[in-house]
Amino acid sequence: MSGLADCFSELEDPRAENCRFRLGDLIVLMVAASLCGEHTASDMAMFAKYRKPALNRIVRYGRAPSHDTFSRLLRLLDPKSFAKAFAVFADAFSKALREQNIKPGKAVVALDGKALRRAYEKGLAHHPPLVVSAFASDVRLCLAAEAVGDENEIEAALKVVELLDLTGKIITADALHCHHRMTEAVTAKKADYVLALKGNRPDWLAQATQHFEMKPGKTSAKDLAKTHGRFEWRKAEVIAADHPLTKGHAAFIRITSARDSCETVTRYYMASKLFAAKDALAIVRAHWQIENNLHWMLDVHLGEDTIRARKDNAPANIAMLKRIARNILQSTDEPKVPISHRIKACRWNDDRLFHAITHMR
Repeated sequence: MSGLADCFSELEDPRAENCRFRLGDLIVLMVAASLCGEHTASDMAMFAKYRKPALNRIVRYGRAPSHDTFSRLLRLLDPKSFAKAFAVFADAFSKALREQNIKPGKAVVALDGKALRRAYEKGLAHHPPLVVSAFASDVRLCLAAEAVGDENEIEAALKVVELLDLTGKIITADALHCHHRMTEAVTAKKADYVLALKGNRPDWLAQATQHFEMKPGKTSAKDLAKTHGRFEWRKAEVIAADHPLTKGHAAFIRITSARDSCETVTRYYMASKLFAAKDALAIVRAHWQIENNLHWMLDVHLGEDTIRARKDNAPANIAMLKRIARNILQSTDEPKVPISHRIKACRWNDDRLFHAITHMR
């Protein structure tokens, strides 16, 4: 059994006791298929059949698992247990990367939700299922994920926080997650936070704007960058709060930005620490890595938004497989090699696929 299978060996197997394939082995096969850009249970069955010589180096099996075997497992496997096992796997993954002398940046962990746009039930295209992910900007890994299910994105984000070891890290999130329960959960984990402030918290937003209009003592920093052929300038101002509005609250941040000659945009944040202005700029910018380096990759390279699996637990479990595959792909090559090239390398070269699956033993 591979090291990857060991990470998921403690999961409760929802199948009948006389099943032919071990749960950990099937998960390895599904992750391997995802590394090669496969999406559906039919794809996974064909992949296991025609790539058997290569896969037997990792998982020993005779006749390949069928479509029904993969489909049944995806539908029945408990996504919450899978999410917990994934968090353990990702934690070990991130620690191993840091031990490989990868220079860490700010220990920023971004929280954000993403819709599985084609995994909706019939007649519910306007309400697709959601998955909330936590993304570490320093090692560029998805650390945990939680399907929203019957609850809402706020509850799922709180569960993601509970799954993680956040000691000494900085949690960032959009305005939906700027509330008392989130600040209490983050501070209980011995972490700091920078949370966006918008109209859903009108009293807190009013306090922030008043502080910057009336109070002295602001610190500021500016940044000018040229990206994708356009100039963008940003200015950060940080000021201490007169009194905490919620657990751990210590400061407000104001970010003013504009691209080329476009209109200036002003955004406000509340923070648990009086950060230096240049650090506030870096933290807020690091938050957007979850969009560029996780959500965009899941959609464009791993095809998450095209997947039509929608029965039972299949959407949540496939989303978890995609995040496992994305983490592995992120760490299997030189940083400048595009993810699309890494997928093709796994698809076309048996040795590259073997290395991708086993390099984190």
